[in-house]
Amino acid sequence: MTRLPLALALPLACALIALPAAAQEYPRRIEAPGGEVIIPSAGSQRAYDEIGYAPARRAGDTLYVSGAIAGAAPGEGTDAAAFEAQVRRTFQHLQRTLTAAGVTFNDVVMINSFHVWEGPGFSGTRMEQVTIIDRVKREFITGPHPAWTAVGTTGLLAPGGVVEIQLIVHAPQS
Repeated sequence: MTRLPLALALPLACALIALPAAAQEYPRRIEAPGGEVIIPSAGSQRAYDEIGYAPARRAGDTLYVSGAIAGAAPGEGTDAAAFEAQVRRTFQHLQRTLTAAGVTFNDVVMINSFHVWEGPGFSGTRMEQVTIIDRVKREFITGPHPAWTAVGTTGLLAPGGVVEIQLIVHAPQS
């Protein structure tokens, strides 16, 4: 019988142990009291495991979607066009979470947004920020408008974040 040198055996064993996690299919649902936690992707799974961040949690017929932050990626500007692209990227992220839960943006009943009105991440005005968010929101929500509360804050968890968008969704269980 041929034996593998320890230098090769250890990495091979680690790779085999990691295989089930790497092969995990998403979205994932974790049973929780009154409903479930929705994990749409491997990145969301890491956040759930490392810091207890649940991207979405269903309780009865209500789905609570954790905030997603719009802000500049490295090399992006702080002007209106750059901010619009950042907001669109954030709505696309939220859409993946909604899809994983089996709902759409038209099921959203409440938007809570938390804004850094005068931070370094956006060079426009407060009204320009709201106008851009509304314009992008209309690309994703074609049904009746949800309720929307916009709150000002001095900062968000992500450095350079301009706005965090949180959703509450009517999501009847089937």
